[in-house]
Amino acid sequence: MPEVVFPLDSSRSFTDQELVGHNRWHPDIPPAVTVRPGDVFRVHCREWFDGAIHNDDSADDVRDAPLSRVHALSGPIAVEGAEPGDLLLVDILDLGPIPQEDSGPLAGQGWGYTGIFSRTNGGGFLTDQFPDAYKAIWDFRGQTATSRHVPGVSYTGITHPGLMGTAPSADLLARWNRREGALIATDPDRNPPLALPPLPDDAILGSLSGAEFDRVAAEAARTAPPRENGGNQDIKNFTRGSRVFYPVFVPGAKLSVGDLHFSQGDGEITFCGAIEMGGFIDLHVDLLKGGMETYGVAENAIFLPGNVEPRYDRWLAFSGTSVTLDDEQHYLDSDLSYQRACLHAIDYLTKFGYSPEQAYLLLGSAPIEGRLSGVVDIPNSCATVYIPTGIFDFDVEPSASGPVRIDPGMGAPRSSA
Repeated sequence: MPEVVFPLDSSRSFTDQELVGHNRWHPDIPPAVTVRPGDVFRVHCREWFDGAIHNDDSADDVRDAPLSRVHALSGPIAVEGAEPGDLLLVDILDLGPIPQEDSGPLAGQGWGYTGIFSRTNGGGFLTDQFPDAYKAIWDFRGQTATSRHVPGVSYTGITHPGLMGTAPSADLLARWNRREGALIATDPDRNPPLALPPLPDDAILGSLSGAEFDRVAAEAARTAPPRENGGNQDIKNFTRGSRVFYPVFVPGAKLSVGDLHFSQGDGEITFCGAIEMGGFIDLHVDLLKGGMETYGVAENAIFLPGNVEPRYDRWLAFSGTSVTLDDEQHYLDSDLSYQRACLHAIDYLTKFGYSPEQAYLLLGSAPIEGRLSGVVDIPNSCATVYIPTGIFDFDVEPSASGPVRIDPGMGAPRSSA
């Protein structure tokens, strides 16, 4: 096993560890550890809510999920010799749930969860149709996930980190805050909000304390969106075997990682749409000196997708166009097209006995493929959702005999208010 450079004790909270990570982006968060180019090492990761979601049949914990506390990131990890303008090469060698744990109170100890966030606490891709909080618990058996809340399906997870990235420079951080603040100002009372501004409350900033903590907490960026440094990209094929090249904006690069997923569909559409878990990730790092200029990577990481994924050879695909549910035409709106494709898939799955919420949770967590299939044919863009038929315990293809009606079981828990 590689050396564990960032250990975590599963019996203690994220802030009560030997090494304390962070949940904001800022160049002045000190590195927790330092590695060298060429090193191979292991990092332990908490699930993104640090144990706030429980293995039970209530969705009140999802309704009340503490968004101001996410993400629980391990790091920063400084890479010796890294300087602004370099590219940080990172190989994902292995990752998985919390090692040697069959069951326990934390996601990753034999189980994980998927949530539909309520409109009042973050929402999701289909918030207008699904405004309330729901949850599904998934049990792990090897690489396979099943759920008492979404029966009739099982699938092999494409385990991956939802979030990994390097620290921004002071100038880049200021750009983030300026442009996202301008967006918020266009509709400051919107629910869910258009963006998340810096929030000192619940900030975790590694080893910082005192006046320096207060200064950084007031400036630091939230970790919810992906940005030029990588961040919360939620790419399902960013798995074992992936090689990523991150822009380096600060000395040491200050790499951080977290938000591990057992499985996810393209888009993570419920917002908490992956099967969330804590666990470990094994990494190898190296440097391409001056690589940002050499390869024209001024911003945003590039990567080689992983070479480990489940083998599905048959898919049922649904398409959507950029027309709203009330028949309003939009111009080449690919986001709307993908929403409509997802809604068509959900409508279809309800014909087999699933509730709409069960189908929505399934699309977020299963290894579906989402594609932009046409972006030039005015006025309608076309997006498609591909569902592997092999994840179902029954035949989901259309036939003359009509759809099989399954027992939906207890259903997905809904929050009480």
